Amino acid sequence: MEGASPARLYATLVGGVLVIAGIIGFFYSASFGSPGEVDDVFGILSVNAWHNIVHVLTGAIGLLVAGYAARQYALWLGVVYLVIAAWGFIIGSGDSILGFIPVNTEDNFLHLILGVLGVGAAAATPVEERREPASA
Repeated sequence: MEGASPARLYATLVGGVLVIAGIIGFFYSASFGSPGEVDDVFGILSVNAWHNIVHVLTGAIGLLVAGYAARQYALWLGVVYLVIAAWGFIIGSGDSILGFIPVNTEDNFLHLILGVLGVGAAAATPVEERREPASA
């Protein structure tokens, strides 16, 4: 089990926030489709049911692995969110990633911030060396 580390903090905080954000998002739009009915959470972040599910699942994974694979989670999620942010900036505000996950400029900046923080938390967390069992 990992001790306190930037990656564990990232996995716990970002994981929890993503789960909560995904649940709140369902109150704004629970529509599936391509991209389905899109609404803006708090008037700024575009969501639909697919977007909400992605947030709940990625957040739940973070909470589940925070104790033993936080560094891998922070790095993996950070890289994924950097790719999603770049993709969102390229396609532009108001379009959809993969044709069914809506994004806007605010989403893109949020994904960029989460990506940079994830990669940074992973880089700031030392790699834990595997210990061989003691010989008898």
